[in-house]
Amino acid sequence: MLNALKQTNEIFVVDDDSAVRDALSMALRSEGFMVESFASAAALLSVVRMRSPAAIVLDVMLPDQSGLDILKALRAENYPAPVVMITGHGDIPMAVEAIKHGAYDFVEKPFSMDVMLDQLRGAMSSHAKKDEHTGSGDLDLSNIGGSTLTPREREVLREIATGASSKEAGRTLGISPRTVEVHRARIMDKLGARNAADLMRIIFSHNG
Repeated sequence: MLNALKQTNEIFVVDDDSAVRDALSMALRSEGFMVESFASAAALLSVVRMRSPAAIVLDVMLPDQSGLDILKALRAENYPAPVVMITGHGDIPMAVEAIKHGAYDFVEKPFSMDVMLDQLRGAMSSHAKKDEHTGSGDLDLSNIGGSTLTPREREVLREIATGASSKEAGRTLGISPRTVEVHRARIMDKLGARNAADLMRIIFSHNG
């Protein structure tokens, strides 16, 4: 990958939905950013290896290649710009996968422009202090939730942090997938997590 001069005020928006691209581009330009938008993985990859923007907003579902595959191709944990993933079909394993492969954050559609702007500002301001935890094996979950989580809920939380599905977690813990889902719902309620991506942010924020 070429080490081109970084354009610190430019953001790449990658989504095959023209309405999403246009809305994000308008909001970002109104905040003073330069924006270049792309409708496919191929279009992004033809540019991103020669230029490094301030940040990339990357949709998971693209017509020619998934956003997660792009993260892997760019080795996003080393790429000199933070990547914020967006999706309309998020789940916990997908959020774990995105974070493991270097995504700064994982935002589920529909989202407000204020939320996206906050995420991008946070991504750009903290990129110099990137999270060293690229895997989940060294995650410390002992302090999450304090005493509110039961021992079994903490076991389920660890399985969630590894990206295990309900079926896989149930097999590991010797309980049914439905029981895992019940525990997960209780964990999210106790931790104040609104969705899968929110839960992963809570987990990784305790290991920053």
